[in-house]
Amino acid sequence: MDFSLNEEQTLLRDSVAKYLANDYAFEQRRAVSDLEHGFSPDHWANFAELGWLTIPIAEAAGGYGGKVEDTAVLLEEFGKHLVLEPYLANVLLAGQLIARSGNSAAIANVLSPLLEGTHQSTLAACERQSRQNYCDVLTTASEADGGYVLNGSKVLVANGGAAASLVVTARSGGSQFDRNGISLFVVEADAEGVMRNTVRMMDGTCAADITLNNVAVSSDALLGQSGEAYALLDPVLQEARIAVAAMMLGIMDELFSKTLEYTKTREQFGTPISSFQALQHRMVDMFMGAAQSRSMLYRAICEYQQGDSTAPATVAAMKSLIGKYARQIGSEAIQMHGGMGMTDELDIGHYVKSAMMLNQWFGDSDTSLREFCDLTYRAAV
Repeated sequence: MDFSLNEEQTLLRDSVAKYLANDYAFEQRRAVSDLEHGFSPDHWANFAELGWLTIPIAEAAGGYGGKVEDTAVLLEEFGKHLVLEPYLANVLLAGQLIARSGNSAAIANVLSPLLEGTHQSTLAACERQSRQNYCDVLTTASEADGGYVLNGSKVLVANGGAAASLVVTARSGGSQFDRNGISLFVVEADAEGVMRNTVRMMDGTCAADITLNNVAVSSDALLGQSGEAYALLDPVLQEARIAVAAMMLGIMDELFSKTLEYTKTREQFGTPISSFQALQHRMVDMFMGAAQSRSMLYRAICEYQQGDSTAPATVAAMKSLIGKYARQIGSEAIQMHGGMGMTDELDIGHYVKSAMMLNQWFGDSDTSLREFCDLTYRAAV
């Protein structure tokens, strides 16, 4: 099977790499992370102008109509440069959910300006008790006056402080852990009853805890059918997991290459430490970890694109394995850089912190491993 990029993907990768190399150097990124919402509106506007925001969105909804591997190409380059702009929250989560719902009002009022770079949005789905289980929903949606009233809270909502609109999961039926009975609503962030508390994460991004207190929304705010949101949410989360894995792969590649270069220039006892056999073995382990992660990412993309029944288990295995190797490679990179690997002035620590945060998205390494075992067991019996 040919895993090489096609011409369009190669052009995309090269254009993204060129832009980020020129305008997203480490010191520039540090300045961006200190801004109010942890990202640059100027960079975001440039992303929109370059067409990057439209890549995964279907043509019928105003997008480019790219596939998951196109998004992976983009996100891998984002990982190499530790891009802070909320592409995942805006495009891959909120944008995809709105586009796939077919809700014409939400497409016109939220998605279209989002793709133009003038609107910020996000998915508000995680709750304090849910621990990355998107079926565990206690936020309620009650029908009232031809619309709905939402009550509940969401935690650590990525881009929640900057978002002008929120795509919120709420339970309109069923019990706490049921897949059936979950609905999706578009909620204006400044609506009466919405309260936000923004927090800065360790990787420089911002998130928000959000409380919904008797928030009234119209029937037009419902995405898809009432109580059937999980069928819409699940494939979007699967594709987002693949995108996060691609970003982590970009981080691992950079950690390896930067550490390899450092070992060639750092001398001890009058000789480069790259000549020490013990460190050579550890560098090989880092290289193999990144290579195996890339292979697992490609397998997950192939199975998902083909619609294989094994795809959910493979995506879970991919997330677990890449999380494991990202932690291992990050640890080795810090150790080989010595004490300065822990400093804020060096980029190594920032790569490691970003990988640690990305590992938590949509199930960390351990959670994903349990999910893989459960799916594999159920398929066997």
